[in-house]
Amino acid sequence: MRNTTTMAMNFFDLATTPSTPWKNGGGSTQELACWPPGADMNDFEWRVSLATVDRPGPFSVFPSIDRQIMLLGGDGLHLRSPGWEHRLEERWQPFAFSGDDAVDGAMLGGTSKDFNLMQRRGLWHGPLRVVSDAQSPGSTPAGLCMVLQGEWQWAQAQNAAPSVLKAGQGFWWAGEGDPVPGRLEPLRTGGVADAPALVWIALQRGVNPEV
Repeated sequence: MRNTTTMAMNFFDLATTPSTPWKNGGGSTQELACWPPGADMNDFEWRVSLATVDRPGPFSVFPSIDRQIMLLGGDGLHLRSPGWEHRLEERWQPFAFSGDDAVDGAMLGGTSKDFNLMQRRGLWHGPLRVVSDAQSPGSTPAGLCMVLQGEWQWAQAQNAAPSVLKAGQGFWWAGEGDPVPGRLEPLRTGGVADAPALVWIALQRGVNPEV
């Protein structure tokens, strides 16, 4: 029998997303999505969040987790781990590393705001990308998008009234069922400063074939 279940769609706005202070007082986190629902930091399959970093310090170690991080704003961080280091100072440039690594984050100036994607190795894989063209979830089983700049128009079905998403707004989807019937398109204003930019994450199940 054909599965006619529709995947769950969840819209969010950073302006109303709760912020949780870190126990060490070095920053705070806004969780945008975590799968499966109700999973804690030990048993999630994938997780997307924003971190505001106010002080230098070590990153938490997450065994068997593949991580991707991207600077959204602020002065950035100098990441150091045995065997590698990386200056996270260019906005909207994703960097991938293993959650098994012990990583220390040194401040490159003042407060830094970062975008974070974590996926349990072997269960999920997918890149963190910044795009400027139209996107559709289609048949991907899970994913998330967030507007960085400009305005984007989302229409879930033919003849449905479109919704406009602005900076800090987005949605995530997950579950089993029919493809998500929608398309997200940039509303171009012609100004370089307002050129459309979107975080786009489309996740697939299983082992990453590129590794």
